[in-house]
Amino acid sequence: MESSLQGKVIRQLIAHVSSDLLIGEKIRNGELRKKLVAIEPRWRCPEGFTHTEIPMEHFNMEWLEAAENKKDYVILQLHGGGYIAGMRNAYRTFAVVYSELGGNINVLTPDYRVAPECPFPAALEDAYSAYQWLLFKGYRANQIILAGDSAGGGLVMALCFLLRQRGKEMPLGMIAMSPWTDLTQSGDSYVLNYEKDPLFGKTKESMIYNKDYVKDADPKNPYISPVFGDFKGFPPMLIQVGSYEMLLSDSVTVAKKAEKAGVKVKLSIYKGMFHVFQMGLRMMPESKEAWKEVEEFLKALEQINSEII
Repeated sequence: MESSLQGKVIRQLIAHVSSDLLIGEKIRNGELRKKLVAIEPRWRCPEGFTHTEIPMEHFNMEWLEAAENKKDYVILQLHGGGYIAGMRNAYRTFAVVYSELGGNINVLTPDYRVAPECPFPAALEDAYSAYQWLLFKGYRANQIILAGDSAGGGLVMALCFLLRQRGKEMPLGMIAMSPWTDLTQSGDSYVLNYEKDPLFGKTKESMIYNKDYVKDADPKNPYISPVFGDFKGFPPMLIQVGSYEMLLSDSVTVAKKAEKAGVKVKLSIYKGMFHVFQMGLRMMPESKEAWKEVEEFLKALEQINSEII
């Protein structure tokens, strides 16, 4: 089944804007994404929530707390941006959506350091510090759910590798939307979807080929490209990706490796969809369905945890 009419229109609009000679290149290479951090209007926290900024040694975090919070769970959200762009309002909105779908759970979103000023492993160490902060706050590992999109989707997996390497307990579960897990661009979809991808297609002058984060490190390092890692012992994973993405194989390969390692994985490939289409929220049937799937996954994690306890 092909994408919905709304999805097709939005996909074509993205392709049209991305091909524009004046702004297309700035969209693809991340220049516009970087600027959004500075030019966006101040985000207004919706009624029923409090929004608190938390300064850390090298970065800041944002804590979204639901007024009617009655859950012992928390989401650690790692934002996207190709490891070169910081926090933006879309992720503050994502935090609200995650909270509501999880039954008014709290959400922590670190504005981790980005390249080129702070290449690998800065983002990973900041994600680890955010996880430790939640533990110090009193949350147990089996009460923490990781969520991330694009670079953030790969970063949640890298964080689990680091937790395992440092002898820490794994979180309860993981949500990865269009995760960027292969910074070597070796998957077949980088070729098969080269002409299809409305955001990153038809050029190699884009964020997904940017080397500022990797710098002189080995891009096959699983802490950089989780697709090359061993997923044994990982928590349940929900992976969502669009069929038109050049990053499609990043998700497919990880899902296959994780399943082979005994991990419970749900891989959902949305026909005709593009990179992080979930930002459409209620604008498209596909984005609505994706968030419904997130809600069901969060409920399933809670049920699994209650049975274990």
